[in-house]
Amino acid sequence: MFTGIIKAVGRIRHVYPKEDAVRIHIDPGKLDLTDVAIGDSIAVNGACLTLTAFEEGCFTVDVSGETLSCTHGLDIPGNPVNLEKALRFSDRLDGHLVSGHVEGVGEVVQFTQAGDRCLLAIQPPPQLFKYIIPKGSITIDGVSLTVNQVASERVEINLIPHTLANTTFKQFEPGKKVNLETDMIAKYVARLLDQAQGKQS
Repeated sequence: MFTGIIKAVGRIRHVYPKEDAVRIHIDPGKLDLTDVAIGDSIAVNGACLTLTAFEEGCFTVDVSGETLSCTHGLDIPGNPVNLEKALRFSDRLDGHLVSGHVEGVGEVVQFTQAGDRCLLAIQPPPQLFKYIIPKGSITIDGVSLTVNQVASERVEINLIPHTLANTTFKQFEPGKKVNLETDMIAKYVARLLDQAQGKQS
């Protein structure tokens, strides 16, 4: 489990194809790994991955073909990535509960900066829209964000300077693909409502 509060921006250094998977070496940047062990989870651009080794200043993860099929940017050498270590029970929950299970890939349709203000608009896959509400939470490339507005084909978010300075978002531009995870609570509520409506019908 994660919070969506990014601790460092790393970079994918090497990608090694395996049978039905890839092995990735990631430069952790400023992420403190002194309390991380092999087998622990790290969120990489929003995807929960298991650390398998430490090599040459990098940590290593194996990414399955299934994960690659529903995410973007995990197998691109040189790609910057948002990093977060797994949540501990003693940690503060400053963002929102994030599982690290990416549900789909969206597309940046607007990225406009004006002074300290920045508007980010994304187009999510249609199946995710019912879980996204104004003032609700959404995770974009691992970052916990609050939805400002929801339109027919886009979701708008206002970004603060701190988010731009401490994530990969400062490199966003229209057309960029992003990993999305909707709010966990919204999904459970929608599931319960669907089940209740099914029983009534």
